[in-house]
Amino acid sequence: MNTSEKSAKFFSFLSSKQNLYSIYVLLLFLITYLLNQLDRYMLAIVTKPLAQEIHYGDQGCMTNTSAASPSPQVACQKLTNQSSCTQFIYNETIFGGCKWDYTGQGFDYQILAGPIFILIYTFAAIPVGIAADLYNRKFFTYMQVLLGISLIFWSVCTLLSGFVTSYWQLALLRFGLGLGEAGCTPFATSLIADYFGQELRGLAMGVYNWGIYTGYSLSYALGNFITDANINNQGWRWSFIIAGIPGIVIGFIILLTVKEPKRGQKNLPSTTKIESSIGNATSTKEKFKQMFKLMRPSLLLLCIASSIRNAAGYVWAYNTQVYFDGLGQTPTQIGTWMSWIPVVGGSIGVVFGGFISDRVVKRTGPHGRIWVLALSQIMSSPFAAGVLFLDPPYCYFSLLPNYIIGEMWVGVALAVLVELVPADVRTTAVAAYFFIISNIGGNMPLLVPSVKRAFINAGYGEVDSLRNTLYLFFPGEYILGAVLFLVSLVVLHRDIEYIKQQQEEKVPAKEDTHSQMPSNYGSASTLATDDQ
Repeated sequence: MNTSEKSAKFFSFLSSKQNLYSIYVLLLFLITYLLNQLDRYMLAIVTKPLAQEIHYGDQGCMTNTSAASPSPQVACQKLTNQSSCTQFIYNETIFGGCKWDYTGQGFDYQILAGPIFILIYTFAAIPVGIAADLYNRKFFTYMQVLLGISLIFWSVCTLLSGFVTSYWQLALLRFGLGLGEAGCTPFATSLIADYFGQELRGLAMGVYNWGIYTGYSLSYALGNFITDANINNQGWRWSFIIAGIPGIVIGFIILLTVKEPKRGQKNLPSTTKIESSIGNATSTKEKFKQMFKLMRPSLLLLCIASSIRNAAGYVWAYNTQVYFDGLGQTPTQIGTWMSWIPVVGGSIGVVFGGFISDRVVKRTGPHGRIWVLALSQIMSSPFAAGVLFLDPPYCYFSLLPNYIIGEMWVGVALAVLVELVPADVRTTAVAAYFFIISNIGGNMPLLVPSVKRAFINAGYGEVDSLRNTLYLFFPGEYILGAVLFLVSLVVLHRDIEYIKQQQEEKVPAKEDTHSQMPSNYGSASTLATDDQ
């Protein structure tokens, strides 16, 4: 389909009142996903003042902002013990400009950022995702109700985080946040697939996924500016409260205004309807058996490589604020840059990556996507290293191309995955893929305190120790992930042929009981050229 035909279809879509309602629903889901990311990363932005009030994590030397003449943050963080910190005299004239307090880092913080949230989030998402794929209308008649309830639940957990007085209360609410957010994407994407036909479904999913970078950027704006405003002398508390309120409102709007569409009947071609009927007729147990049977080396390498690259993102996301704070940046300065760089760079990167990989696949086949994955990470790694090597504001300048190039991997890796699995187990495979990369990547920050401590014991200061640790886990994992992506090329061709053979053997049996289907239906070769 050429550009003019796509434009005509789009404007024709807008002419219908029902389709305008679909756009309204999509915007609600975009806001829902934005709030999902905002609430998730708020902890990373306010962890330092939060830790200083409820007491968790490591302690270190920092600027005493309440002093008449505070010492620079960079000078204070070079002091590695309490006595040298409290007795430090800056420029031989200023005394009391440093203080020994909680840094918001350490194992306690990484537990909150990683296992407490990630484990429940991923383990709950697996059955929810399968249910969204295989549900029977008798049991899931009101999927939009479940989405609205999930949003309200995690938003209440976010709001209540502004009232915690102890670490265990924060941990419990973080657990609830993960449980609630587990229902977001499975329910929302299933509803989007029902509201939008095949011609516009990819665009609708792309709009929905803008919520990732928009919400992440908004967490820096809200978390830094609201905390710095110190409303009622309760700075960080209001960051959680303000972040939680919109989700409760939007949740009730979804409950009251979003209607349940007819599942799988929106502008679907005949082969898609066949796929839907086959998928619903296949039991969860049978789908898992088939998926594990087709778990070939290339898929395993793809999951491992994606997990390593995902780990780099998690480590950086949960240590960005504390790293820039260590460089002496104020919350306002951090918020000014980080409130727009991720959303601009990340959004461009995801779209650009899909465009480039689609063009490459036309010429080279599915192998081209692997080359895009590997080369994008190799090209991005110098910019990631530049973020750590350069001083402000130049480190922020390096962060923008890092997002544009480095975030190309997200959609491209997912495209490779769906091209390597049969159509009738695709949703289950995607759920398993995210389960693997989220658990490995999301728990990688647990290694940061130990590695950082090793650098401190070797004589490095607080800032340099964190910087060296991030060199290993940020650009270092970009490179490692790229190498593993390239290794998968060795077995990719053989696995594609194997999957095609499995599908070709399976299709004749389906034809007798369902309807006529093309002989290469669901194979990697046809998926690689969809919508071209």
